[in-house]
Amino acid sequence: MCGIVGYVGLEQAAPVLLQGLGKLEYRGYDSAGIAVYQNGIFTIKTKGRLTDLKEKIKKEDITLSGKIGIGHTRWATHGAPSDVNSHPHSSENGRISVVHNGIIENYMELKEMLLKKGRKFVSETDTEIIAQLFDDCYNGDMVETMIEVIGKIRGAYALGVLCTEHPDQIVAVRKDSPLLVGLGEKENYIASDIPALLEYTRDYYLLEDNEIVLLKQNSVTLFDLNKKEIKKEVFHVTWDVSAAEKDGYDYFMMKEIVEQPEGLRKTIFPRLKEQAIQLDHISLTQQDVKNINKIHIVACGSAWHASIVGKYVIEKVSRIPVEVDLASEFRYRNPILQKNDLCIIVSQSGETADTLAALREAKKHGVRVLSIVNVVGSSIARESDDVLYTWAGPEIAVATTKGYSTQLSVMYLLALYFGAAKEHIGKEEMAKYIQDLKKVPEDVESLLSLEERIKTLAKEYAQSKDVFVIGRGIDYAAAMEGSLKLKEISYIHSEAYAAGELKHGTISLIEDGTLVVAIATQEALFEKLVSNIKEVKARGARVIAMAVEGNDDIEKVADEVFYIPKTNELFSASSTVVPMQLLAYYIAVERGCDVDKPRNLAKSVTVE
Repeated sequence: MCGIVGYVGLEQAAPVLLQGLGKLEYRGYDSAGIAVYQNGIFTIKTKGRLTDLKEKIKKEDITLSGKIGIGHTRWATHGAPSDVNSHPHSSENGRISVVHNGIIENYMELKEMLLKKGRKFVSETDTEIIAQLFDDCYNGDMVETMIEVIGKIRGAYALGVLCTEHPDQIVAVRKDSPLLVGLGEKENYIASDIPALLEYTRDYYLLEDNEIVLLKQNSVTLFDLNKKEIKKEVFHVTWDVSAAEKDGYDYFMMKEIVEQPEGLRKTIFPRLKEQAIQLDHISLTQQDVKNINKIHIVACGSAWHASIVGKYVIEKVSRIPVEVDLASEFRYRNPILQKNDLCIIVSQSGETADTLAALREAKKHGVRVLSIVNVVGSSIARESDDVLYTWAGPEIAVATTKGYSTQLSVMYLLALYFGAAKEHIGKEEMAKYIQDLKKVPEDVESLLSLEERIKTLAKEYAQSKDVFVIGRGIDYAAAMEGSLKLKEISYIHSEAYAAGELKHGTISLIEDGTLVVAIATQEALFEKLVSNIKEVKARGARVIAMAVEGNDDIEKVADEVFYIPKTNELFSASSTVVPMQLLAYYIAVERGCDVDKPRNLAKSVTVE
């Protein structure tokens, strides 16, 4: 959530800032603004989208010629979305301008202190406190002042700061909120994420917590909290600029649905041998796996749903007990973590605040941490003992599709790796699992052919008020993700339920015309699921069902049926999610929703 871009160089800063912020729109925001140095710091900002900011610049006929500046897209935390609460924020005297991602937890305490000194505030934000505090602490040296400021604030933050007395430099810092430094030729940048700068550079410094950077046109200098210079490796981005473009699709989400088979191939195939799983260069040995007492999988949102599928598959194949926790609850419930436990951390961005905090809680207890992330060099990846990357490529739409699918595939790989290490899988059985796993991308690709049929069906159900998605076993875990897709992009109330629980209360909500999506891929549970369909049909529900090819008896009870290819049912969640993604997408389009940027949501949740 929120996005920061900063530029210093030979070109006009404003176009670079606006272009970069445009590439960060996927992060979620409700206002935007930029500050450019030109005979003082000139700031323009507005509630709404970047298009509103550009229109304001055009309408007011503003000339922005400065060659250094900072920009921001804000997702409201302190203070409602408004022009005055938008970033950048300035000190009362205009000397300091700040952009900030994150939350300052002790902002009220600092505000009281500054008010006593006679400082006046115009916004409701915690960020304005940073601008006023920076000015209050300012001693002529930007780095020394930044060190003093971050010694006084508590919370999560990425900061970019301009000062009228240093019109050739930007100072920036991060703590628990992503920020990177782009390296150019006679120009340098800061940004919250790589897509903002791909058009300008492929070389970056990835900042660690409490690392401060001083940017000038011809230099980038990194400091620690003692003002000692730091040397870092340059991270070079290899993926193409086109990976972050729509390529003719109306929305990134559809492009990313279509990209799932390729992401799955890249994630699965390099890790498969004829009769074994090879997990990159992780340090987790066969003996380490044999010694595992329990696995804790910790994640948020869709990554949590992938983790629940992972629990079913890992326990089935390896017989290692697995607990799945929401990251936002994990560290607050005083988890019982023992020496031989393994903690698996799952995050698409690798920067999710709650998930990162859960990782640190596990490390504090001395537990080994293995992370599953998509972003190379992200905070979670760097702080883990081992990391398995999902090679999904950049995911821009807020609602994850290929990120979730590739997380599932890593869960399958881990389950097989653990099962073999525990000697629960023989060579012949492993060979069959590998054969089935190789087929997953192909199965997903075949299901994309349902697009036109689902597009037509979406018109019929676009005005639904409530939708229930039911399943049993792995199908229930898959139902959670399908339900989330629908609610987050179409704004229809949707809930997932374990089908056997319907009669314990939920069935009272079923009435004439209520849409129920029933997932029925688990052979041992198929007949029971059919009975659950009959229960909701008897109360007037309309039912869309998903079943495995050949189980056409389900047509006798469901109004519509989608068939998935025959596969190992442990891997079925990879297939069943595709019709749900397409259904959610086309219902959202039919309802006129902004599919890529659903209201109130952000791609990377970097605050608690």
